[in-house]
Amino acid sequence: MKLIYTLPVLAILLATAMSSIFVVDVREKVLVLQFGEVKQVVDEPGLYFKAPFIQDVFRYDDRILGLVTDPQEITFADSRRLVVDAFARWRIVDLQKFRRAVGMGGIDAARDNLSKIVNPEVRDVLGSVPLQSVLSEDRVALMNKIRDNARAKAATLGVDVIDVRLTRTDLPQQNLNATYSRMQAERQRDATDEIARGNEAAQTLRAEADRQAVEITSEASKQAEIIRGQADAKRSGIYAAAYGKDPEFFAFTRSLTAYATAFQPGNTAFVLSPQGEFFQYLGAQGAVPASPTSGDKPQATGNGSTVAGGSAPVAP
Repeated sequence: MKLIYTLPVLAILLATAMSSIFVVDVREKVLVLQFGEVKQVVDEPGLYFKAPFIQDVFRYDDRILGLVTDPQEITFADSRRLVVDAFARWRIVDLQKFRRAVGMGGIDAARDNLSKIVNPEVRDVLGSVPLQSVLSEDRVALMNKIRDNARAKAATLGVDVIDVRLTRTDLPQQNLNATYSRMQAERQRDATDEIARGNEAAQTLRAEADRQAVEITSEASKQAEIIRGQADAKRSGIYAAAYGKDPEFFAFTRSLTAYATAFQPGNTAFVLSPQGEFFQYLGAQGAVPASPTSGDKPQATGNGSTVAGGSAPVAP
């Protein structure tokens, strides 16, 4: 019977002992509250005791925490604009102030309150300088100023702002579109200039080639005329020499040439007197026939020609 009553008592005592003991990790800080009032602040790791059932333990992260702010559009002193967001590092340094500032919200509520401090500081500090300062070595000094201002205001939250960095500085979307359009226009203008210069160079080369072609053609024509003139002079010299050696043979060859030129297919048929000089080589053994009698009259041929003598050969 005693064992039956002893076991519940031991269980109650064990539960009471367990509820009065808590362990603090090296990565956290602890507040011990009794009816909402802070009774103990524990910021060192180890084994600790509290009053069972009436005291509660609240644990908070003691590590360095991060905060990413929402992107915001900043208008700089030179009226230029950028979309900027920042990244802050912070840590809880005063648990009692932290508890009073965020209540039961904990770390999430602290991030919201800290964002409301860092974002205005980013806007105020960057809005007081020209854009070039953010894009130069002065950026580090600006970030340090934002950190110091945020640190002073965040002290009421029981936190320390360790560092603030600007993570992105981009143009607003409408400015990006305008910038891209301007870049495209500049590239298009450059391409147009290059094409114009290429066309100009092509025209210059084409004109030079045409000029050289005309000069070469003119020179070739001149040389051809000179050679042709020299050939004609040589030919005339050969004819003159041949005529000087045998005038009768020269006259004979010239007559044959005249016959070949005059008697061609398709020409109008005609009849001439055989006593003319034109037919002097067509008579019997080169003799010229007798003159026609005065009684002979011209006779018409079938093709519209006339016969000047009595009997004469008809050209084909």
